[in-house]
Amino acid sequence: MSEYMSGLRAKVGHDLLFVSASGTYVFDAERRLLLIRHAEGGRWTNPGGMVEPFETPADAAIRETWEETGLLVELTRFIGVFGGRDHHITYGSGDEMAYVAFAFEARVVGGSLVLDGKESLEARYVTREEAFLLDLSPQTRRALSVVFEEGDGTYFDAPTWAPPAV
Repeated sequence: MSEYMSGLRAKVGHDLLFVSASGTYVFDAERRLLLIRHAEGGRWTNPGGMVEPFETPADAAIRETWEETGLLVELTRFIGVFGGRDHHITYGSGDEMAYVAFAFEARVVGGSLVLDGKESLEARYVTREEAFLLDLSPQTRRALSVVFEEGDGTYFDAPTWAPPAV
């Protein structure tokens, strides 16, 4: 947990916080996707995490990938933005978070795949079919359905809000 988040938690306890997150979807030359098994809950997901104050989502995506995998990546495409009810989590500590997530496609340009053993327990490159057989959170499952689609479009959920009836 960052110093910023520790400071917030000291003030609000376990109450719900809304934050922004950013992550990468790293493909290899065979178009297999790098997924990591996260220590919190043991589910498979993409490298990523919270955007720190004054940090850009792009920098956060690169930093989080480095911290969790030891890989230096170059962002190659903005995939889209995800949020809503699926992006709510209560950690083992009791801390509750809701977030909006920025998703970037990336490729490895340096480093070596080394897991920190704290956040990331395991990593592997998987095909689309293999990915959907893994234990994925609802938000990861939804994002992967978009991530494996190649195209130039940027994803966002269709709006559902409407003004109240008059």
